[in-house]
Amino acid sequence: MMIKLSFAPSARFARRLSLGAALSAGLVMTAMTPAEAAKTTLNLGMSVEPTGLDPTIAAPVAIGQVTWQNVFEGLVTIDQSGKIQPQLAKSWEISPDGLTYTFKLQTGVKFHDGEAFDATAAKFSLDRARGADSVNPQKRFFASIASIDTPDAETLVLHLSAPTGSLIYWLGWPASVMVAPKTAADDKTTPVGTGPFKFASWAKGDKVELARNDDYWNKGAAAKLDKVTFRFIADPQAQAAALKSGDLDAFPEFAAPELMSSFDGDARLVTRIGNTELKVVAGMNNAKKPFDDKRVRQALMMAIDRKTVIDGAWSGLGTPIGSHYTPNDPGYQDMTGVLPYDVEKAKALLAEAGYPNGFTFTIKSPQMAYAPRSAQVMQAMFAEIGVTMNIEPTEFPAKWVQVIMKDRNFDMTIVAHAEPLDIDIYARDPYYFNYKNPAFNALMKKVQETTDPAAQNAIYGEAQKILAEDVPALYLFVMPKLGVWDRHLKGLWENEPIPSNVLSGVSWDE
Repeated sequence: MMIKLSFAPSARFARRLSLGAALSAGLVMTAMTPAEAAKTTLNLGMSVEPTGLDPTIAAPVAIGQVTWQNVFEGLVTIDQSGKIQPQLAKSWEISPDGLTYTFKLQTGVKFHDGEAFDATAAKFSLDRARGADSVNPQKRFFASIASIDTPDAETLVLHLSAPTGSLIYWLGWPASVMVAPKTAADDKTTPVGTGPFKFASWAKGDKVELARNDDYWNKGAAAKLDKVTFRFIADPQAQAAALKSGDLDAFPEFAAPELMSSFDGDARLVTRIGNTELKVVAGMNNAKKPFDDKRVRQALMMAIDRKTVIDGAWSGLGTPIGSHYTPNDPGYQDMTGVLPYDVEKAKALLAEAGYPNGFTFTIKSPQMAYAPRSAQVMQAMFAEIGVTMNIEPTEFPAKWVQVIMKDRNFDMTIVAHAEPLDIDIYARDPYYFNYKNPAFNALMKKVQETTDPAAQNAIYGEAQKILAEDVPALYLFVMPKLGVWDRHLKGLWENEPIPSNVLSGVSWDE
């Protein structure tokens, strides 16, 4: 016999059930409100404001750090491991003689202004970069392109005058991005590309804003963020304060290594130390006395204890180098032992060169923290060998570019060269070092005649040795990538094979 029991809840209990159900429903509803949804905006800090927003007409790396892979894209790209990947070109073939490159282009791609990207637009971009009136900062990349054909909208053919083993790699650089023919002239202030973000606004002296490109051609790499704001803050203390207050979500290249420990224990922020191509070198004017004498340059190099420079300039965070090459680069050789720290030998070299009592010169130092700090350490070291170095602050980039790069009116300067595999700058004429070495130039020509990695690495090894012995610049250290950002941010690059802030893969996990 089954007894069925039935209970009617009391009014008080019924009210409690109703309240509980309502609260449960409210909790579910609250969890789904926009206020609790994952964030779709990002406030990102940078130390240096770009002078413009078109990386195809000016050299400062800050330009590419805002626009490369965000607004602009290239035929190919360089991924976070430093490898070449297809982009607006989905494939390519190189003829056996290395003189013809045939690219098959993506279809259905449009610039942000609605103009179609096709072979004609690609030809326009490359012709603009290589033309007689081009101001492209890497114009030499395109020097071997003799002519360009466009058999159809999806095919681009480059005919070269000589084999160029680095061409595909160079086509992945910011200076090689594709631009829209109708709007290219205005890209300095209102950039138009094919990338996952569109340019929104630029409040000079403060910020640049980008907005998600909802019509982006590559759906698999579409931006996860709706809006990105780049804020420009030069002062390291202000950078740290903005991060700690939450005004900034991220500072991928934090400018004050001595403040990194101040973020320890912060429940919201994480710190990351990665690799870069930032080679800090003190370049000399090799055409000016006494720097035209190799013995003087060698003496100055041997007067420097690189570890002490790194300790004083960057809180011990950095890797010593003896040539214009980083440990990340293919074919790297450690050249720090070629001219090691040796004060007595440095004095002897100076005496041999005719400067037994030393000499006096001026270093023009940009305002970025690593530069004056390094200069101050070097100043004390040079005093040990009787050399007096005066330090002259020089605003970067405008004044520095004019005085150093264009006028070449200087004795010595110090700057971090950011471009990867840019050892060939010592073969450029003109270039601010005023360095001329036919043997080195021949190596830079030879390395382009082959696409074999082993052969290229061997040539780069020879080139590193020449620079280590000739010291057209004082090779100091490679800067690390110091990143600070919200622990809920995902997708920021921890390493930097090329100066950039690639944001298409960045999202919030909360």
